[in-house]
Amino acid sequence: MPHVTTTEDPQTIPSNVKLFVNDGPLLNPGRLRPSSTSLPIEELRTRYTTDGYLFLKNLIPRPDVLKAREQYFTYLSPTGVLSPSTSPVEGIYDITKPISQYPGIGAGATGANGHPGEHAAEFVDLALKAHAEPWYTDFCQHPALLDFVKRFTGWEEDTVAFRRTLLRNNIPGTKAIGVHYDQIFLRYGEDTSVTAWVPMGDISLLGGGLIYLEDGVALGKSFEEDFSMKAKASGLTDEEAKSAFNQNMMNTGLLDDGPARFGRTHDRRWLVSEYEAGDVVLHSPYTIHASTVNHDPDHVIRLATDLRFVDSSKPWDTRWSKLYTLNDGV
Repeated sequence: MPHVTTTEDPQTIPSNVKLFVNDGPLLNPGRLRPSSTSLPIEELRTRYTTDGYLFLKNLIPRPDVLKAREQYFTYLSPTGVLSPSTSPVEGIYDITKPISQYPGIGAGATGANGHPGEHAAEFVDLALKAHAEPWYTDFCQHPALLDFVKRFTGWEEDTVAFRRTLLRNNIPGTKAIGVHYDQIFLRYGEDTSVTAWVPMGDISLLGGGLIYLEDGVALGKSFEEDFSMKAKASGLTDEEAKSAFNQNMMNTGLLDDGPARFGRTHDRRWLVSEYEAGDVVLHSPYTIHASTVNHDPDHVIRLATDLRFVDSSKPWDTRWSKLYTLNDGV
């Protein structure tokens, strides 16, 4: 899989690149700030606190990421999702097939965390089963990532990686991830978690990568406070108010299905980037994020996983101690 490269100014979006989200064009986006692991740890912590994210370049060895990508698409190849005469590591979608056969999972992609329909059962079932395969569970515990998180957070041996992860494929042209922050789904514990978004392969600017709302943490916290007040005012018990799927937000737990509209409403830019295999983005439980629609010109399937870490010395959401399944209520 070739590296994603650009000759453009890294602080600008090339004029010929048109990005789209679920509700239309993404206008005037900014750039994520990349960081090197060679920077002092205190500088990295300051960037994380200031920006709400830490975009780490080349944290995981590239060959290890591509090996996991190859194993994933080899695993899903019986569904016919890959273009003939291409290699699994490339992850090239067979554009002769209807995209309805290959829906995504998680963050509203299948609607209220449910199954998308029997016509796509084989693909969805294999995508779910992949979460339990040793080549994937071992990747989730990659020492380069785990050791960095232990050191970065200062949790050291109290660092726990959730077993519940979200390994998402995104076929070109399918629905993108809507607007959310992670604490919506982690309310049965303190707000101390750290998410690692790990691209499993190169993702071009047009390839459906994650996008982050500029200065979005304070807004995420204000939403959480507002949801809590509304939940109590509507008569929900403390236990009911912990649920992401209540009457005060979308039934998928999203803040909005339309990132473009959300950005305009709150007068904030979305920050974007291309990604390379080996990159990792850490973000806080209140960092507001979404994704663009995958319009990769080479029909590359976007593959990435959400890994979450927590300080086990404090109360945490133990519902995330089990592997991800549809309709698991989390």
